[in-house]
Amino acid sequence: MVLFACSTAVEQSTAGTQQTAMATAEASVQDPERKTILFFGNSITAGYQLDLDEAFPAIIQTRLDSMGYSYQVINAGLSGETTAGGKSRIEWVLSTVPDVFVLELGANDGLRGLPLDETRRNLQEIVDAVKTANPNAKIVFAGMQVPPNLGQDYTKTFRKIFPELTDKNEATLIPFILEGVAGDPKLNLEDGIHPTPEGHAILAETVWRYLQPLLESPNS
Repeated sequence: MVLFACSTAVEQSTAGTQQTAMATAEASVQDPERKTILFFGNSITAGYQLDLDEAFPAIIQTRLDSMGYSYQVINAGLSGETTAGGKSRIEWVLSTVPDVFVLELGANDGLRGLPLDETRRNLQEIVDAVKTANPNAKIVFAGMQVPPNLGQDYTKTFRKIFPELTDKNEATLIPFILEGVAGDPKLNLEDGIHPTPEGHAILAETVWRYLQPLLESPNS
């Protein structure tokens, strides 16, 4: 399956800024009694053109609460974000130190044809910053794919970045976060790129499969 995901630079707009502002506000009232799951990504994480509570991180928060898990979700998604942009703001976002860090960046690099060595390096530096803030943080990479218009070599190299960084960092890999959603017009907005609320519900199920084994049980 091919990724038809993520946003253009135009999307680094009011909606994205509002999402980040909300994430910062959430961080400022962090509950010290609960561990933190920080979702750090682009328009997919931010829930482009949706209410914040319709994006998959909020759906996961609802599930955590209903099942008695003592975790707080922070949505630090920003529409239009590249890995370079993520690297530039990670220190600011890490004012909230995560126990679990879900990294969903890279697709905008691929869609713009940016050098993949830089993408790989930026993602690693983001993870390094998280590990400096909390050496025990559990890292999750959200795998992405890009269409083949930039050539098969570029597409294959891009796809390999996520499993290779996962192995290097002894992290967890979500092979393709848009599994079951990408390319389905019923599950995406009119742009054919960004998931609808129904699409985000599927994303939440996909993420949950890989996230739940990393969490402390409600009774621990």
